[in-house]
Amino acid sequence: MKISQMDKKQKINLALYFSGITILLLLFIFFVTFAWIGFGVKDTCNKAQLQFEGDCVDALMQTVEADFETNVSKNSATWALGQLGDNRALPLLESKYTGYISEEKEPWENGLSQYELSKAIKLLKGGWNITAFVWR
Repeated sequence: MKISQMDKKQKINLALYFSGITILLLLFIFFVTFAWIGFGVKDTCNKAQLQFEGDCVDALMQTVEADFETNVSKNSATWALGQLGDNRALPLLESKYTGYISEEKEPWENGLSQYELSKAIKLLKGGWNITAFVWR
């Protein structure tokens, strides 16, 4: 049967069916993505707590400050602190932030990412973090 030959009720039912499938697919993608972020935060936290004392936020803050940690570890910790949204990290992150962000996103290996710092600071200052409710 061609779409043009369908009656109005059939067209509405078909539209509702595809709308429902689309919504379910988007919800699935939403939760998988944000669970993935949550697992990333938890993994970064666990690695920090193997090295340092304290709760997750304390260990991540010590990671950012440690001279012996790699820049990648420090940037991962910065990202995780932003995701966690705990204001205890704000003074530390603000002290590391120069305010200069290059036009190109800097590689994490080259130093403490000002881009990551700016994102984390925004989240800590009340920026909207849609992912946090899934795993916080």
